[in-house]
Parts: sequence; C-alpha cells; structure tokens
Amino acid sequence: MGELPVSTDPRFPGATIIAFEGKVPQIDDSAFVAPGARIIGDVTIGPQASVWYNCVLRGDIHRIVVGARSNVQDGSVFHVEGPRPDTEGEPTIIGEDCVIGHMAVVHGAQLANRAFVGMGAVAMDGSQIAEGGMLGAGALLSPGKEIGPGEIWIGRPAKYYRTQDEAQIAKIRFQTERYCKLAERHLAELRGG
Repeated sequence: MGELPVSTDPRFPGATIIAFEGKVPQIDDSAFVAPGARIIGDVTIGPQASVWYNCVLRGDIHRIVVGARSNVQDGSVFHVEGPRPDTEGEPTIIGEDCVIGHMAVVHGAQLANRAFVGMGAVAMDGSQIAEGGMLGAGALLSPGKEIGPGEIWIGRPAKYYRTQDEAQIAKIRFQTERYCKLAERHLAELRGG
C-alpha cells in the first residue's frame, strides 16, 4: 500500500506540507504555518496569514483558500465538500482579515473579509458569513445558512442574535493585527532569534 509523500517546507519548520494528486499547497512567503500544522493538497494561504499549532487544512476533494492576514487558531480543522451528482461541491474560502477561533471546524463554508468564527464553532457546507459577520463560540451554522454583514449568530443551531456596532467590528481588526504580530514573533523564535 502506497503512502502519501510527506514533505516539510524549510520556511515552516515542524509543519507538514503534503501534495495530493498533483496539487501542492501554495503558501505565501510572509505567512506563518506553525509546527504540527498539516496542510494537504489544494490549499492557498495568503500574505501574512497564520495557521497555528495542530491545525489541519485538507484540500483533497476541493480547494481551500485563506486570505491575507487571516488567522486560523490552534486545533482548527478545515475541509471541503467534494463534487456529487447534484452539486459541484463546496470549497472553503476565507477572506482577508478573518479570525478563526481555537478548535473551530469550517467545512465547505465561505467567509467574507473581516468575518469571525468563534472558538469551537462549526460552519457547515454551503454556509456563508458576510463581511464583519460573527459566528459565536460553540455555535453551529447549519448547511446553506447565511450570516449577514455585521450580524452575530449564536447557538446550536445558530440563530440571529443581534448586529454588531462599529466598536465591536474594530475588535476583530485588532485581533487580526495582533495575530499578524504574534505570528512574526513565533516565527522569529522558531528560526532561532
């Protein structure tokens, strides 16, 4: 039985970067991929984006995109919905400046710029989070559901709670900036100073 060709990328010490069926992950030089992270197949990670410890991004049956400056925090899992007779499948697309909290699951969902997925939340196939929208910690966004611009949804299944004000949306921007700087510090440590 054959094994997947596991490779490491010297830019990201300790991370596992794996090609699948000829599709090699495309990771910007300025991105941070932490040790223990697994990046597989058709995955694109943009400038200054960060994928933290023990995350899995598996783009084997569709594509995954993580936009510039977005952060995917520790233990999160991204996968996709592959083609079926009734659909072309669902990629996982993360816009720019998004925050994905620890242990989140994003499966065939799409997030616009500055969207937020809380810790332990799940965004399922075909769901969408508009710009500045938030899926609260522990929430479950059912297949095909859409969170509108600036809306907060909470619960299992997630339902509309309220709309954020500008101060709350600014906190998402702060988190994005903080994670960009924190990624630089982690990378400096890993590279010896």
